Amino acid sequence: MTGLAGKVALVTGAAQGIGLACAEAFARAGASVVLADLNDDAGRSACARLRDEGAKALYVRCDVSRKADVESAVAAAASEFGRLDILVANAGIAHAADFLELDEADFDRVLAVNLKGVFLAGQAAARQMVRQGGGGAIVNMSSVNAVVAIANQVPYVVSKGGINQLTKVMALSLAPHRIRVNAVGPGTILTDLARQAVLGNAEAERRILSRTPLGRMGEPGEVAKAVLFLAGDDASYMTGQTLYPDGGRLALNYTMPSAP
Repeated sequence: MTGLAGKVALVTGAAQGIGLACAEAFARAGASVVLADLNDDAGRSACARLRDEGAKALYVRCDVSRKADVESAVAAAASEFGRLDILVANAGIAHAADFLELDEADFDRVLAVNLKGVFLAGQAAARQMVRQGGGGAIVNMSSVNAVVAIANQVPYVVSKGGINQLTKVMALSLAPHRIRVNAVGPGTILTDLARQAVLGNAEAERRILSRTPLGRMGEPGEVAKAVLFLAGDDASYMTGQTLYPDGGRLALNYTMPSAP
C-alpha cells in the first residue's frame, strides 16, 4: 500500500487491542500518530515504545463521550504535528444484560461511547480537516454485530448498527470537502480481552469457530491492515463503505458447514 509519510493519524481507544494495532500500523507506514485513550498507563507505555522504535507519537487522555475531550485531542494533534489527516474512531465498550433486565443507564453509557463518541470524534476531526484543506480520511470501527445480533449485547449491537448508518451520512456530507469516510466491521478478534474470555473456554471457542468459515479467529493486526487500506490512497475511490474482516461469518449460510 501507499506509504503515509507526512500524514498525521489520530486513533481513539489506542492503548490496547485493535486500536493499538492500528496505531502501530500507521507508525510503520510513516505517519505521525496520536494515541487517545482513558488508560493512561497503557497509552503512555505504547506511545513511548513507538517513539523508541523511531515513530513520531503523542499520547492524549480522551473520553470520546465528552465533546471537550475530543476537541482537545484533535487540537493536540494539530498543535504537535501541524495538521490532522486521518481519524480512526475505534474507542468502544460493551455491556452484557438480558433485554428485560438492561438498565437505562447502561444503555446510555454504551451508546455515549460507541455511537455519540464516533460522531463527536468525526465532527471534530472533519472540522480540522476542512480548516487546513486537502481532504482526509475517517475510518469508524463497526462490527459484524451491526448486521447480526447477540441477544445479551443490546446497546453494543444497536451502537454498531448506528455506526454503519453514521458512516454513510458522514461520507455523503463530507464528500464535497474530499474527506472519505468508511468503516471496518471485525468478527471475533483475539485482543487480550478476547483471548482471556474465549481461549480459556472450550465451549465459547467451539461456538465461535462453528460460525467462522476460515476456522480461526482474527488478529488485531489483520483488522489494522483493513483500516490502513481505507485510510490510504489505495482506497481513494471508496467512501461510505463497511469492510468486514470476519473470517467469512456474514457469508455463512446456516445450512453449510463452517470448517474450511
